[in-house]
Amino acid sequence: MPRLLGMDFETRAIHEGQDPDPATGAITVPIYQTSTFVQEEVGVHKGYDYSRTGNPTRTALQLCLASLENAEHGVAFSSGLGATTTLMHLVSPGERVVCVNDVYGGVYRMFSQIYEPKGYRFTWLSAEQLSEELADHLDERTRMVWLETPTNPLLNVVDIRMAAEAAHAAGAVVIVDNTFASPYLQQPLELGADIVLHSTTKYLGGHSDVVGGFVATNDPTVAERLLFLQKSLGAVPGPFDSWLVLRGLKTLAVRMRQHCENARQVAAFLAEHPAVEKVLYPGLPDHPGHEIARRQMRDFGGMISFLAASEEEAVGLVSRTKVWKLAESLGGVDSLIEHPARMTHASTADAPFAAPRNLVRLSVGIESAGDLIEDLAAALVRSAAAAGA
Repeated sequence: MPRLLGMDFETRAIHEGQDPDPATGAITVPIYQTSTFVQEEVGVHKGYDYSRTGNPTRTALQLCLASLENAEHGVAFSSGLGATTTLMHLVSPGERVVCVNDVYGGVYRMFSQIYEPKGYRFTWLSAEQLSEELADHLDERTRMVWLETPTNPLLNVVDIRMAAEAAHAAGAVVIVDNTFASPYLQQPLELGADIVLHSTTKYLGGHSDVVGGFVATNDPTVAERLLFLQKSLGAVPGPFDSWLVLRGLKTLAVRMRQHCENARQVAAFLAEHPAVEKVLYPGLPDHPGHEIARRQMRDFGGMISFLAASEEEAVGLVSRTKVWKLAESLGGVDSLIEHPARMTHASTADAPFAAPRNLVRLSVGIESAGDLIEDLAAALVRSAAAAGA
């Protein structure tokens, strides 16, 4: 299928890599639930020989999602951490990775407990340091700069263009975890990044029913290496998981617009509530990364964090909501609430940049914004009543 050059995001999300099935005319890409493919003779086949190496459903996903990131190459994985593990094979022991300190807890656990003991070196910088003074922290051993923006869970914002310029001057590769924003809101390759990473479990799948990962790049040498590693390490998604993510991409644009609109209303409500100490949302004008986010994002996303009066109150609050469900993960149509310090970011508890104990993280879904606010209001009223008692 020819690339849909010049067409808008919404059109590519539905059609890129997804021609009607030539055998039946099915408009939806089939789930090629097979482990192997019959060959006409030794070395002669229809492009596929074994599903770890390649599968037509996975190919459709890789083509479509690469297009949405304005990338020439896309590589799908069994999870976001599977993608992260594969990317770490671009680095050797003794080389340095500079990473944003407010990073997803699973990535911090991997870097600090698996790779650091093997001799890999890590330097942890704040979003502000990465945006404004990254060059001061780079040396000849720095192989990779690892960014999240907005970050998980504190919603800090890194200036991708500024960080990429500094990193490239030192010969380092820039990776951006774009999970919180999705390619609909932010396209890091256009801002100078070399590689984009996603947990497709989140907004790309969009329905909390699949686990997956994805990497995109415009560098053919990096892409060739990643495809080799995908095949050799084996962290590949199955055809049904690939199909679920591909289905999710078709509605990504409309979902993201609603996530953002709902988050805007929820953040405004929380910012005025007396039981809330502070709201962390890039869409608020007083957020320290607001201006950077305005420059490099289409909108401000569906993730919000806020500080409750205490850890006890944060833990109590996340258990009192009705519409908001207490669960890990994010990015689905259902609104989720959690306590990072005891849940998604428990592995950072001993780090100097651990998640605040009174932090609550919201993944704003696409339900009625009024219902979401009413549910939070009821839980917060009980918080205020308990504090008064």
